[in-house]
Amino acid sequence: MNGAKILIVDDEPNNFDVIEAQLLEEPYELSYASSGIKALQRLPLFKPDVILLDVMMPEMDGVKVCQKIKSDPQWSHIPIVAVTALNSKQEMARCLEGGADDFISKPASSIELRARIRSMLRIKQQYDTLQQQRDTLADILRLREEMSHMIVHDLRNPIACILFAGELLKEDSLSESSRNKVQRIVNCGQRLQSLTNDLLVMAKLESGNLILTQKTIDFGQFSEQTVFDFETIATQKKIRLISEVPSTQKQVNLDPNLFRRVLDNLLSNAIKFSPNNSVVRFRVEYPEQESIQVRIYIYDQGPGVSKELQNVIFKKYAVGTVVEGIEQIGLGLAFCKMIVETHGGQIFVENNPPKGATFILEI
Repeated sequence: MNGAKILIVDDEPNNFDVIEAQLLEEPYELSYASSGIKALQRLPLFKPDVILLDVMMPEMDGVKVCQKIKSDPQWSHIPIVAVTALNSKQEMARCLEGGADDFISKPASSIELRARIRSMLRIKQQYDTLQQQRDTLADILRLREEMSHMIVHDLRNPIACILFAGELLKEDSLSESSRNKVQRIVNCGQRLQSLTNDLLVMAKLESGNLILTQKTIDFGQFSEQTVFDFETIATQKKIRLISEVPSTQKQVNLDPNLFRRVLDNLLSNAIKFSPNNSVVRFRVEYPEQESIQVRIYIYDQGPGVSKELQNVIFKKYAVGTVVEGIEQIGLGLAFCKMIVETHGGQIFVENNPPKGATFILEI
């Protein structure tokens, strides 16, 4: 590693001269600090690749200097070779526990000193390579996220135009077949609009820029209205949608728009994956625990969720087969998880014997 920087920390200038002579033929840039305090001051100016650190120094010994360097994230990756005149195992253990990566006893031969430094430089070079790869990957991921957010944002206007055109077409005199086709266009447009809105909210959540617009609402009334809005969709599949909401009022502070989208996602999935002539249940509890205001259960009679998939189903872009032969790429459940957790709650899934799944929310 040509041009590598070696910081030598020793309270005896003669020791520096000895090390300098031993490394004379090596392509290193050397710097000297006569105390631990000066070494710490020298770090941001010199930015060494390896530190040779004398253990026995006044004021601040080498172990304390090592601990300070290793506790600072900016410098903790720099390999440190503790240089000690003591050969006791206890002293060597103290150096290693203090964060030293290696140690060498005085007086060190030129061969041993050079070998130790080369070994530490290999470690430093590997770290630098990994750091560079990580930074490059982070830049690529950031660019990808920015581009995807920009694309999603730009999709909003075309989708709105499609929906508007669809609504206008529905007002024309159309045959039953044509009207059904227009309605399918509108339904698909609405799903796209919902997806783009979810993606934008998730982007704001991930960047820390989303501010919840929280209100105190009657959660029972809120729940009943949500279920009512899905009755038509459930009826079309001949699914019986059962609502079990306590009659007692419960005031809950949440963002009603975002939380409604969570319930919409879950109820939509429950109806989608349940077969015709089945039952979907929506149950609300108000636990007496102070930590939980509301617990919601959504039971379906679909294929259920495998144990393996239960662990990943709430991850962004998680892929899994819920219905045989159909791979699902998840965004809706990732959105639900992020919104519920932003409200300080949790969401998880269990199987609903003999067949189906139960999604449980707690806030």
